[in-house]
Amino acid sequence: MIGRIGNDDDICREYAKAGFSGFVLKAHHESTVGRAASLARSSGLDVVGGIALNRPAGGVNPAAVVSALESGGRVVWFPTADSHTQETAALPRLSDLDPRLDRTVLSVLPVLEPNARQASDISLVLDLIAEYDAVLCTGHVSTAECVWLLEQAQKRGIKRFLLTHPSYTVPGMSVSEIAELAERGAFVEITAFQMWHQPGMTAGHLARIAKAAGDKLVLASDAGQPNSPYPPQALQELVSALRKEGLDEGWLVDAASAVPRALVLN
Repeated sequence: MIGRIGNDDDICREYAKAGFSGFVLKAHHESTVGRAASLARSSGLDVVGGIALNRPAGGVNPAAVVSALESGGRVVWFPTADSHTQETAALPRLSDLDPRLDRTVLSVLPVLEPNARQASDISLVLDLIAEYDAVLCTGHVSTAECVWLLEQAQKRGIKRFLLTHPSYTVPGMSVSEIAELAERGAFVEITAFQMWHQPGMTAGHLARIAKAAGDKLVLASDAGQPNSPYPPQALQELVSALRKEGLDEGWLVDAASAVPRALVLN
């Protein structure tokens, strides 16, 4: 667990003050569906929740996905903090908090070794995302797994497909790989978190990723850490940094507002 800059209601107030109409509430180790619904009722904003398919959710677990989507969730992240890539890159994991927890990691095809039960669960999760018209986010799985997920999503008619910060340390895609997947229909996320906390990342490289994404670009904060600005301010700083790299401000603002709204809600 990593400390937060504020509670859910603090974050929500910051979004309201900044003039946003809503936001997605994400957590690595629990569903945010109930928390988002409560914030939406109290604030009037469109606050959206979902579930990350890490070990506390039972991994790539159809029961957890049904529970989240039937309760109003809109977003399903494939493994993030418990992906095999997270372990290999020595990034934070829940297992770090207690040595009695094992270091089990999660994956999907083609990295996953053949296992009929796991393959069936993954297939059902994909079917559920299609049936509920939810958003499939790739999480921290590898490039090969992202490609496989896109292929499987498109076979099922899933239109809401987001590459989770593909230029981040995990999965660490190249500009050309991102451009190819965007051309094939994947939305591409760039986060403000990358500017401050990804070793070696520059605004110039993020601008090249943005150009590769084209009209599939989604700007997100991925903020909330005590050493990051509040999420709406983080987004505004990301837009400003990319604008200074010569990118069109109107396009960037859309990528931080209209495009993600259409991806998640419309």
